[in-house]
Amino acid sequence: MEKFNDVIKSNNPVLVDFFAEWCGPCKTMKPILENLKREIGDSARIIKIDVDQNEDLAAKYRIQSIPTLMLFKNGEPLWRQSGVMQAEDLKEIIEKYK
Repeated sequence: MEKFNDVIKSNNPVLVDFFAEWCGPCKTMKPILENLKREIGDSARIIKIDVDQNEDLAAKYRIQSIPTLMLFKNGEPLWRQSGVMQAEDLKEIIEKYK
């Protein structure tokens, strides 16, 4: 299994979805992210991090509400927002940081 720090060091943008299984809005994000992945293909990566199973990462990035979406490139956090977002808005953000 790849390590989180290795994944976010990519030259391509990496969208991280911090979520929990019990979170209703997080469940809303799942099909949105699946549609987004189909649209962007390999130009960016989308990964999901369960905050209950990865408490250390949630604490490191000060995740206080879920879903929280963060965009990384070359290991640096470039953007972050909490709450449900639409695929088109996320696609625009990813395009901006390509």
